[in-house]
Parts: sequence; C-alpha cells; structure tokens
Amino acid sequence: MRAAVLRIHGEAPSHAEHPDPVPSEGQSIVRVTAAPVVPLDLLCASGTSYFGAPELPYVPGVQGVGVVDQSAVVAPGTKVFFATSAGMSPGDGSFAERCAVPDADLIVLDTPVPDAQVAALGLSAVAAWMVLTWRAQLQPGERVLVLGGGGAVGQVAIGAARVLEAGRVVAVCRSDDARQRALAAGADEVITLTTDDLAGRLAEATGGAVDVVVDPVFGAVATAASRLLAPGGRLVNLGGASGDEATFSSALLRSRTASILGYTNNAITPDQRRDALTAVLRHAETGAIAVAHETVPLPDITAAWHRQSAGQTAGRLVLTV
Repeated sequence: MRAAVLRIHGEAPSHAEHPDPVPSEGQSIVRVTAAPVVPLDLLCASGTSYFGAPELPYVPGVQGVGVVDQSAVVAPGTKVFFATSAGMSPGDGSFAERCAVPDADLIVLDTPVPDAQVAALGLSAVAAWMVLTWRAQLQPGERVLVLGGGGAVGQVAIGAARVLEAGRVVAVCRSDDARQRALAAGADEVITLTTDDLAGRLAEATGGAVDVVVDPVFGAVATAASRLLAPGGRLVNLGGASGDEATFSSALLRSRTASILGYTNNAITPDQRRDALTAVLRHAETGAIAVAHETVPLPDITAAWHRQSAGQTAGRLVLTV
C-alpha cells in the first residue's frame, strides 16, 4: 500500500510503498479516507517525546476517518472515526491507505458531516467538549475565556460554549488570521497577543471576571487569565503551547475558591470519547461547531509536514487518501 513513511527521527515522512497492515487479535482493518496532521504526530516523530523514540520506519497518524474493511466487531463498509497509538507504542498510524486499529478505538459514524471535517474535529473536539462539560462543568449563562482561540481546540471550545449556552465567550489569539477563525467560530470578542496591556484588555473584554478558562497554551497568558477567575471559577489546562510554567496567586485562588484543573484525552474512557465526538458532530451538522481546515492529498505529505512544523497553515491540515 501507499503511506507516509518516517525513516529518520526529526525529519518529514515521505510518500512511499509500505507493507499492508496485518490485524492482531482485537484489531480491525480500516481503509482510510481522511487523517489530520496534529502536533502530537510531529512530537512523536521527533524522537524526543516523553513516549520515547518510536522504532523506525513507521507510519505516523494518531487519528483518522475511514471505512471498515475487515473486523470481527463492526460490519465491513461501516464508516468510523478511529484513534491510534502511532509514535507512542509500536505500530503504524493513519497516514496510509489502510490501518490496523484496536476494536475499542473505533467509533461508528452516523453523520452527514464530510470525512475531512470529521477528521479536522477529531480528538481536538473531544478534548474541548470534555473540558467544558466534564472538567469545568459549564453552566448556562457562565462566562468563558478561550485561550488559543484560533486553533482546533479553541474553535471547538468557542462553538461548544455557545451551544452549551454560555453567557459570553471571549477568545485570545496569536495573530489576525487566528482572530478571524475565532470570530467565525462564534466568539463575542477576540484579543490578540500583540495587544498592548494584555491584562487590561482581557479585563475590559470579559467585564473583569470569567467563570471558565479553556487553556491549551499555558505560560504567561494563563497567568493573566487566572487573575480574572470569578468566585468558584475554573481554569482547565489541556496543553502547553506557550510554555510549561505559569504563575498563580495563592491569595486569589483561596479568596475566590477558584480551581486550576488539568485535562488529557488519555484519562477518558472509550465510551466518553465516543459520546463526546457524537455530541460534537450533532452540532457540526448544523454548522454550530466547526474547525477551519485544508485538505492535502497523501502524496503531498512531505510539504504538508513542513508547513505544519513551520506554522504556515490557515487551519488544520487533513490528508485525504
């Protein structure tokens, strides 16, 4: 089969011939139609992640959409979303014509949302939905601040906050392009990091307080956001795109009974993952939740990988097979 094959840690994969997957006990074979290129793919392929350097050669791709070819648990021809552990444990991922997938990681799809859009949403959408509904326990009317609002998680978090009846949704973005994506996702107001007096602009845009902060970036902007937490406010961190450290005031947290919480998709069950994606796709059908994305043919993987590495994208890159 044809696949994106990584042969050297830290370099881009290339389009090449690769052996067909052979299913082990408890695995299904999926014919891939769409697979997003996400930061985790690049991290694993670098050979420097906390998972350790993956054995080479291997096919990256930690998630995808496709049609079941061979399975003991799902009828052939069924459309599915799936996750893989490519780069985190031995085995190949979704950047290929076919992929071996653990049966527990298959999510049957019954939606008119196009495959590329489902792939663009994927596990980022699961994370954003679970942060708001499970970790933050967002209530109707509460005020939400989304950091990294132009990214996939941020766009979903903005749309999800809307359908969950948040009172006001403010986003923070790095660039004007990201600002436009956050506005398109439904933010009431968007602040860019190039703004002078970020803390002052945040206070002005939020009315001085927020109930929930969705934080996939951490660093200095998380520090600034934490100072806006209302009594009982919750900041949920699910990434460190801007750094691994932030500073929080003990006096503020105690005086407002505020919470700093963590989230990872690795801590949820397959049922939670399925239910979250299903809920998001229901709203994606109406256009209430979406992620800006661009489709790229699998043979163009090397150029797409370099663009993703350099941050030269206008949205999520989705490989089509």
